[in-house]
Amino acid sequence: MPATLERVLSDLTMPSAPELVIDEGDALRCVACGHRCRIAEGKSGVCRVRRNVGGQLRVPAGYVASVAIDPIEKKPFYHVFPGSDALSFGMLGCDLHCSYCQNWITSQALRDDKARANPHLISAEALADLAVEHRTPVCVSTYNEPLITADWAVEVFKLLKPLGVRCGFVSNGNGTPEVLRYLRPYVDLYKVDLKCFDDRHYRRLGCALKSVLDTIVLLKELNFWVEVVTLVVPTLNDTDEQLNGIARFLAGVDPNIPWHVTAFHPDYKLTDPPATPIETLIRAHDAGLSAGLKFVYTGNRPGRLDHREDTFCPRCCATLIRRWGFTVRENRLRDGHCPDCDCAVPGVWA
Repeated sequence: MPATLERVLSDLTMPSAPELVIDEGDALRCVACGHRCRIAEGKSGVCRVRRNVGGQLRVPAGYVASVAIDPIEKKPFYHVFPGSDALSFGMLGCDLHCSYCQNWITSQALRDDKARANPHLISAEALADLAVEHRTPVCVSTYNEPLITADWAVEVFKLLKPLGVRCGFVSNGNGTPEVLRYLRPYVDLYKVDLKCFDDRHYRRLGCALKSVLDTIVLLKELNFWVEVVTLVVPTLNDTDEQLNGIARFLAGVDPNIPWHVTAFHPDYKLTDPPATPIETLIRAHDAGLSAGLKFVYTGNRPGRLDHREDTFCPRCCATLIRRWGFTVRENRLRDGHCPDCDCAVPGVWA
């Protein structure tokens, strides 16, 4: 199946953005993700979707594997237009191979015969029209790793930005300075999945911890709106050392970064660890606050964590946004400010 799918996808391509490829004479250097693959003629990168064809880097275009209207809280972005919808689309492939991927049907389609995802033809114009038709204030590239399909996402976003639609990536964060600077004119919102704080474990997943940490730092320097998610997996990243390490790193970059600590459930190839206990999520939440983060949220356990899904004023501690899972039950923000003490709350607000 993956070999057949690769042949199908080989026809659904466009030339790479010039900013994302370096001609090294006998090979092309792709800089769309942190692998920085050197790709010889007829070969592809680690992602298997960016390929050297006749000395030109060909990259995915003209299709989606999935498209949906999602609550923006599902991305999750908690500090972006609360309670609104986001047009979400994804393609196929990933530069990592996480055994517990919760989007493995699309992300691992070129590596795993069991991932039966197929491309559905659509133009950038038709995809942008969906956002306009459904009046979604946000459009997000998600479901697979958007860095490896960044060129076509930008083609969509170029059509939406002039209309006032905010555009975002939901990404593993294995980026490069080149790709982040290429994206910045078109992408405002960036969610990074910071999986752990252990380089050995990261390398088993397919990249280096430093690459993800450097991406988060540069995203903030380039003034993206950044939110970070850590899926807390028992036995893999749930120790105090891991959680405290992530929390201290994020607080050192910017204490206003929202950190989402979400519950794992057995999935894909990782079925041995149990689902994340409530007590572990509370411990992760407390680690974030103790490190100095102002906005820490638990996820995937709606209504079971005593308001840890809610947003509070960082000055007077008033409840500003009440949530139940992906549903906003109350939003008291006034032009991005607390109505009680007028404190400005960081975010992208209507």
